[in-house]
Amino acid sequence: MERPQMCEIKEIIAESPSVKTFILNKEFNFKGGQFAMVWVPEYDEKPFGFSNKNGFSVANVGRTTSKMHEMEEGELLGIRGPYGNGFEAFGDNVIAVAGGIGSAPIIPTVEEFAKQNINITSILGGRTKEELLFLERFKSVSNTIPCTDDGTYGYNGFTTNKLVEVLEKRKEENISTDCIITCGPEIMMKKVVEIAKNYKVPVQLSLERYMKCGIGICGQCSVDDEGYCICKDGPVFWDNKLNMIKEFGKYKRDASGAKI
Repeated sequence: MERPQMCEIKEIIAESPSVKTFILNKEFNFKGGQFAMVWVPEYDEKPFGFSNKNGFSVANVGRTTSKMHEMEEGELLGIRGPYGNGFEAFGDNVIAVAGGIGSAPIIPTVEEFAKQNINITSILGGRTKEELLFLERFKSVSNTIPCTDDGTYGYNGFTTNKLVEVLEKRKEENISTDCIITCGPEIMMKKVVEIAKNYKVPVQLSLERYMKCGIGICGQCSVDDEGYCICKDGPVFWDNKLNMIKEFGKYKRDASGAKI
């Protein structure tokens, strides 16, 4: 296993009340959807997807992420990676569906697809306006439809409801959709897959599971029934493989292996 590269935090950006982006003094050659194992010295190591060429966006949702949110510019993080696979460019017309911190791996993917002259519609979701992540970045490279649960900005409702509206309109206007990419809460992604199946549109999605090694050795992130390791065989999967992952949208496992 490779040793972490120690990187200095050059800048910390408050993206929302619960999300911070950590800009480091090193650029990484990654594909949108890939991740790195990020070590907080003398604390813990966790996987985070790249949100830009030299940084990660972190939601304050647990013990380690809370510790990271207390860090300051000039402190060090240890980085291993990039690991895993990423989203593949497929077709000329793509819909991106991103919810919450799931926007982090989606935004560099959308930016890269735009460089390849792929037409992208981004459906971006957040609980409130202030929780819509990377809104201006999305707007600069795609037709962006913001959605908020409380109606404080954009469409008042779930991203999946808006996805149905978009696909219906495209069907009426005979506009093709070649692929959907998505990342966010698993319940949202499961619904995206179900909707896409009704319209015969292939989907790529990014799964999250508890990880330790990040390189497929420990088996901590193995999923039922096929035994895919999310860190090595994913984290991005096409929908046809999801049919063999029976736990998708139903349960996960914690550090002890117990279902949650």
